[in-house]
This record gives sequence, structure tokens and C-alpha cells, in this order.
Amino acid sequence: MTSSHAQDRDRGGGAGSAAHAAKEETLTAAGRAGFMARGVVYVLIGALAIQMALGSGGKSADRQGALDQVAEQPFGKVMLWALVVGFGCMALWRVSRAVLSRGPERKAASRLLDGGRAVFYASVCWATAVFAVGGGQGSSGNAKSQDWTASVLKLSYGRFLVGAAGCLLIGIGVVLAVRAAMRKFLRQLDVGAMSHRTRQVVTGLGVGGGVARGTVFAAAGIFILIAAVQFDADEAKGMDATLRSFTRTPAGPWLLVAVAIGLILFGAFSFASARWRRL
Repeated sequence: MTSSHAQDRDRGGGAGSAAHAAKEETLTAAGRAGFMARGVVYVLIGALAIQMALGSGGKSADRQGALDQVAEQPFGKVMLWALVVGFGCMALWRVSRAVLSRGPERKAASRLLDGGRAVFYASVCWATAVFAVGGGQGSSGNAKSQDWTASVLKLSYGRFLVGAAGCLLIGIGVVLAVRAAMRKFLRQLDVGAMSHRTRQVVTGLGVGGGVARGTVFAAAGIFILIAAVQFDADEAKGMDATLRSFTRTPAGPWLLVAVAIGLILFGAFSFASARWRRL
């Protein structure tokens, strides 16, 4: 009788382990698909920004412009739905990290951050799906930023809320850039599985791409802060308008080219994360 019970427990434990392994494999695959989708969008945004800097191309250098670019390809509809799946997978993976991950390093702040990212990617997934089914071009990122800012400015203490949002975005941009420059991302990668040359390349992608991405975030935050200070929603800018603002610096369009190349590098780093990130 005892032996029979032991065998039942072994079978139950084996089934539980198999189910757990299957769940882990599913979430890992979801994370890798998500990073691939993120990489595609950043590469396209960077390419559109380079065209903008060189005075060619008419599409906005943001996620909307990237989707327009994908839709024009021979298998554009299929590619759009692949992005929908990828962003949905990224949202799922982020939710799993926020809810299911265990360990002393998974503090409340980390879980909250993953939860926020899950909400963001879920919204991106939905917007991409609406676009894929022909739901219209949608508002540009610049228009959405100005509409959001105008709505919040109408609220009590709205000016302070917009200012706080701008400061938060500036802080996020600075943190992203600094962490990239310090190569913090290497802790999340399985560098042991890379050759020495591959590690050098991936490190370069992560540093250059992360600094460029952080710069764009911080610049967008500065414009939101200016909108709060001047009480003018038109001062807020989305990614496309933020990138265009780089051409009005003393460095001219070359600064935009540098940032655009950085965004392409970040897209390539996302592909590398899909391959080597510990998920």
C-alpha cells in the first residue's frame, strides 16, 4: 500500500514537473517573440528617422510610421499580425514576471515596473491589431501626446501632474542611458553562451542603442515639462516630433542621424536579447 502511494506521488510529481517545464518553455518563447517584435519596430523607426534627416521619405518616425512601412510590404498583412502576436507575447511575458517570478531580487518595485510594461505592450498590441484589421491610420504620436497633455492640463493641479510626468520621463531616459553606458544589461544576458567577438558586438549594440533610446525618452520628457511650465499642450511632442527637434540643434541633421543609428542598434540589440537573454 505504501509502495503504491509512493508510486502515485512520483507520477504526480513527474506530471507537475512536466507541466511546470511546459509553462516555462511557453513563457520563454513568448518573451523571445516579444523582443523580436520590439526589434523590428525600432529598426524601422531608426531607418525612417535617417530618411527624415536626409530630407527623403514622408512617413513619421514613430510606431505609426513603422506600421505604415510594414503594411506596404508584399506580405504586409501577415507581418502586421506577426507583430500583433509578438507584442501580445511580450505583454504576457511581462505579466508572468510581475506575478509569477520568485526570488529575493524580484522586489515590489521590479514587479510594478514589469506590470507597467505589460500594460504598455498590451496597448501596443491592441493598437497594432486595430491597424491590421484596417481600423484607420490612427493619430500620430505627436497628436496623442498633445491631446493627453491638453486633457490633463484641464484638471485641478493638472499643470503639476503634467510636470511630474515630464520629470518622470526625463528620469526614465537618464536611467536607461546611464544603465546602458554602464553595461548593466549584460547581467540579463547569457554571455557564457557567446563567443568573445559576439559578446563585443552585443555589448556595442546595447551601449549605443540604450544611450540613444534613453536620449529620446529624456528629450520627450523635456518637451512635456516645457508644456507644463508654459501651460501649452502644443509644446508636448511624440517620438516623431522629438526626433525632428534634434535637427534644430547646432549639430543639425547629423545629431538626428546619430540618434537614428542608435535606435537601429537598439533594434538589433533586441534581436540579440531574443537569442541570449535569460528569460
